[in-house]
Amino acid sequence: MSLLVVGSVAFDAVETPFGKREKMLGGSASHFSISASFFTDVRVVAVVGGDFSREEEQVFERHNVNLSDLERIADGKSFFWRGRYDYDLNTAHTLDTQLNVFADFQPKLSEEAKRSRLVFLGNIQPDLQRGVRDQVAGAELIALDTMNMWIEVTRDSLLETIKGVHVMIINDAEARQLADEPNLIRAARKIMSQGPRALVVKRGEYGAALFTPETYFAIPAYPLESVFDPTGAGDTFAGGFMGYLASQEKLDEAAMRRAMIFGSVMASFNVEEFGTERVQRLTYEEINERFRAFKQMTNFEAIPFERAVRATK
Repeated sequence: MSLLVVGSVAFDAVETPFGKREKMLGGSASHFSISASFFTDVRVVAVVGGDFSREEEQVFERHNVNLSDLERIADGKSFFWRGRYDYDLNTAHTLDTQLNVFADFQPKLSEEAKRSRLVFLGNIQPDLQRGVRDQVAGAELIALDTMNMWIEVTRDSLLETIKGVHVMIINDAEARQLADEPNLIRAARKIMSQGPRALVVKRGEYGAALFTPETYFAIPAYPLESVFDPTGAGDTFAGGFMGYLASQEKLDEAAMRRAMIFGSVMASFNVEEFGTERVQRLTYEEINERFRAFKQMTNFEAIPFERAVRATK
């Protein structure tokens, strides 16, 4: 397979100022794989309980996401998260977390999964991420996500895991926390000195940035009038980013910059409705149209220089 994701397939209950859902498909691997499926073949490694029904399974099937490595525990319950957002949609308030079958998750990779060209290690315990990393030694590019809890509780294990990946994808607060550095530029340099050759920093409504040892590239978020639910936006971004890279022969910085745009495009659709609802209904034309709009929006050469100078006087 082109792309492997290891993470969570879960159920979420979310309330925002614009509505709520009591039970919807969630989890890092769900958001990631559905997003990435528009660009490449995706295989999921995760665990679910007996409450994972045929209805949820069909969501993945409609997007040709391979569930052969999905572990099913019939007498258990799937991971569940309940959260609330106020008008500051950048901050999620966790109301309830039930790990259920995810508490004892030990990723099991088939031989085909071990031969994946690209791998995304979703937000799970660093020891588990490292165990997967050791099984995909031939992967051309491995990316990793993490969160503040792992940085606080398992820092040493996380730093050991980071040494073995090519790209790290985290948000700006996590980057500063991991590097123990308030300045994002210096934080990025410090993180890359630990092993990754590139760092992608997600900045929510302010866009995203790509750091390499020699360069810096930043993009804004796509402007939206309606944002209903940001749950899973980061994983949807990562899915667009990694999915696009998996579709490319050459994984150079130029490809990563284009992947940043596609990641932002996919995340912009994700927040327009609850959970995976909007991304499930996406068409290729919608994705390409928003990509073209994004390209035009960030093209500073679109306005003739002389006219721009006159406008500033």
